[in-house]
Amino acid sequence: MEDKKKSTAYSMFVIGSLFFVFGFVTWLNNILIPYMRTSCELTTEVQGYFVTFAFYIAYFVMSIPSSFVLKKTGYGNGMALGLVIMAIGCMMFIPGAKMRSYPMFLLGLFLQGSGLSLLQTASNPFVTVIGPIESAARRMSVMGICNKVAGMIGILILYNALFAGKEQLIENIKMAPAGPEKEAMLQQLSNGVIVPYLIMTAVLIALVLFIKTAHLPEIIEEEKTVDGHKTSIFNYPYMWLGVLAIFFYVGAEVIAIDTLIPYGDYYGIPTAVSHYFGVYALIALLVGYICGILFVPKVISQRHALIIQLLLSVVLVTVALMTSGIVSIIAIICLSFAHAIMWPAIWPLAIRDLGNHTEFASALMVMAIVGGAIMPLVYGHIADAVNRHAAYALLFVSYAYIFFFATVGYKIERK
Repeated sequence: MEDKKKSTAYSMFVIGSLFFVFGFVTWLNNILIPYMRTSCELTTEVQGYFVTFAFYIAYFVMSIPSSFVLKKTGYGNGMALGLVIMAIGCMMFIPGAKMRSYPMFLLGLFLQGSGLSLLQTASNPFVTVIGPIESAARRMSVMGICNKVAGMIGILILYNALFAGKEQLIENIKMAPAGPEKEAMLQQLSNGVIVPYLIMTAVLIALVLFIKTAHLPEIIEEEKTVDGHKTSIFNYPYMWLGVLAIFFYVGAEVIAIDTLIPYGDYYGIPTAVSHYFGVYALIALLVGYICGILFVPKVISQRHALIIQLLLSVVLVTVALMTSGIVSIIAIICLSFAHAIMWPAIWPLAIRDLGNHTEFASALMVMAIVGGAIMPLVYGHIADAVNRHAAYALLFVSYAYIFFFATVGYKIERK
């Protein structure tokens, strides 16, 4: 028993390291959006949100292939492969910066998302089934803390690398007429991304070696049968409804964080101040995860916690829409606290009792992260058509569906 606890703790440490990587890479989009707008001379809201689209669409494209890769490679080798793909994606930022090519940057982001898709497909079910399903939300909250702490560190590091001390350069770029002088200034700004992404590449390669020597245990699921017959993945409607819940959750979470700098711009807040908004949102997420660890499931079940946080989310969006300026911004930042329990609660509700279908279901759940690609684009279209303030009403759609899943959808089974 003692050896099993030590093995579980070590496995959690290894997976926690990977979730740290997830957060560091994922939340850099918060800084990359304003950076790309300037260095690649983007002109509309929608163009900027192709940063999130390129990154998150990879989950949709690669998740099912990832499940087949894991069947061939096993979890440890699959995770190592995912890290290698991410490293290649980071390397793509070097020619992207040299050529100031937005498509090249987007290709790099797609590859990073592809590697993360493989990592997420392996790591999320690992965290869920490594212990009792009733406390899965707590374990996933621990992983969430690793993710968000890394995100805060990543935002601050990348902002300092790309923007700190370059405020005058950015103003000069905005004021300069087209010509060789402006091109030179744009190239200077673009080159700032090279060193950070070279360092990230080296770190990812080092993590490959760490994973290869970690010797993680393989997850073996029993084959699900009913009256001696194999079950189909279509026997579990609640799982499919859970996939859609993840889609809407990730879309809401990405909107609530990656739109904060442009929303600050909308109210005339300089980037030197607004770049901290993403950090504040991740702190709010962190506090939410800590609450999940403390109270779920000891005080409240993960499903009831999900319902309460959904109601809080509706209140916060209402406040954001009915106010303006810093009050509205604070309400959007606080949304991240309410979002914290959603992923940890939706995931175990959706993949419970799936047996040998767990791996494929995990791939579908990771595929649903594409919500982070689609919903910000919809937000951008609404922002272009109306304004950035009114576009947050889109979040009500997410919360309405997740509420349905948490109250009705999670119980629907095919008899």
